[in-house]
Amino acid sequence: MKDFKVQPNITVRQAMKRLSKSGEKCLVIVNKKNILLGTLSDGDIRKAILNGSNMSDPIQNVYQSSPTVLIDGEYEIDQAKKLFAKNRFDIIPVVDDIGKVIDILFWGDILNNGEKIQKEKLNVPVVVMAGGKGTRMEPFTKVLPKPLVPIHEKPIIEHIIKRFTDIGCSNFHMTVNYKGKILKAFFEELQPKYNIAFVEEKGPLGTAGSLQYLNGKFDIPFFVTNCDIIIKADYASLYEFHKYNNFDITLVASAKEYIIPYGTCELNSDGHLSHINEKPKYDFLFNTGLYVLNPDILDLIPENKFYHITHLIEDAKNQGKKVGVFPIEEDDWIDVGQWSEYKKALNIL
Repeated sequence: MKDFKVQPNITVRQAMKRLSKSGEKCLVIVNKKNILLGTLSDGDIRKAILNGSNMSDPIQNVYQSSPTVLIDGEYEIDQAKKLFAKNRFDIIPVVDDIGKVIDILFWGDILNNGEKIQKEKLNVPVVVMAGGKGTRMEPFTKVLPKPLVPIHEKPIIEHIIKRFTDIGCSNFHMTVNYKGKILKAFFEELQPKYNIAFVEEKGPLGTAGSLQYLNGKFDIPFFVTNCDIIIKADYASLYEFHKYNNFDITLVASAKEYIIPYGTCELNSDGHLSHINEKPKYDFLFNTGLYVLNPDILDLIPENKFYHITHLIEDAKNQGKKVGVFPIEEDDWIDVGQWSEYKKALNIL
C-alpha cells in the first residue's frame, strides 16, 4: 500500500513515474499524518499536461480532492464491488472515522476467492509500419529488416505485437518494402495464432504513404505503430481516450525533461546581459510513433506519394479534424531504433 500513497508536494513528473512503476492507474494523496487528501489518476495527469501544467509543477492543483471512500469496518465487499462496477473506479481508499487511510481497494483485486476481474478484450485492427530501411540500426539492418532485429531470443516485432495481442487484438496489417520477403518468410515460419496481412509498398512512401492501400479496409478506429518502438502504456485506455474525446487522430507522446548542462544567457533589448539561468530544465512532449486513427482520415492520403505521418496530421488539422495527444511517462517509451535505447531494451525486456 505504501507505493500508492504520496504527498501533495511531489511533482507531476514524480507522480507519473510512481504510476508507471506501480502498474496501477491511480495514487492516493495523503498528508504527513496519513490523512486522506484525495486521489490522482493517470487521466488527471493527462488532463493537467494537456491544459498546460509543467512536469515540475506540484500535484496539489491536479488531484481530485473529494474521492469516493469506504469507512473501515462499515462496508461489505459486495458494496465495494458495486461501486467499482458502477463507477469504473481504479481504486477506493478505505479510511477510519478521522480520515486516516487504513487500506486501498483496487479494481484488479475485487475478489471472488482472490480471482481478478478480467477486463473486456479489444479486437481492434493494428497497422505496423515496417517498410523503412532502418539505417540507424546498421549493420544489423544490412542483413535483416528492422522489425527482425533481435531483443534477446525474440525480434523487436514480436515484442510489439504481444502488447496488442495482450489486449485482444488479432488482426494485423504490416506495410513492407525493404527486405520485405525476409519479413514475410519469418511470419510464414512462425505461424502465429493472430492474423497478419502484408501490404507491399511500390516504393519508399514515407511514414504514412502506404496507409493509402488500407483505405476502405476498416470501419472502426485502428492502431498504427512504428516497428521499432516499445511502448509501455495501457493500450485499452488509449483507445478509450481516443473515442471518448471524439478525436480523429490520437498520438502517444512521451513527456521528457531536458537539462541544459550549461548556464544560459538571456539578453535585454539593448543587447546587455539580463540574467543567467544555471542549467535550466525544459519539458517537452515527443511523438513516440504510436497512434489511433479514424478510418476516414485515410481519405486525406494521396496515392503513390511520399507522405509522412506529420503531413497527415497537418492536413487533418487544416481540415478541422481533431488531433489529440495521450501523454506517457518518459521511461515508458523505448525507441529501439537508437543504439542507446536498444541497449536499454536489452536490460529491461
